[in-house]
Amino acid sequence: MQIPVRQIVFPEGDTQEIPHTLRFHQLVDINGYPIPLPLTTTKMIAYRVCRISSRSTRNEEITEYSLEIVRPAELGEYLR
Repeated sequence: MQIPVRQIVFPEGDTQEIPHTLRFHQLVDINGYPIPLPLTTTKMIAYRVCRISSRSTRNEEITEYSLEIVRPAELGEYLR
């Protein structure tokens, strides 16, 4: 039996396990939770899922969500 493991991979290479799945190109906060749209401000730290990969070990099915930082100028597109 394999245990599903999901983790986000920050641009610096650090990883953090998360309890939920993400979609490609989804905006997330620093803890990997989806950011509700439309945004009310651009003054936040936001990441975008830029790659999804998976690998298997003997006991785990690991899904990695690679993130890229989203600049405040880009966040302006998601404002009300």
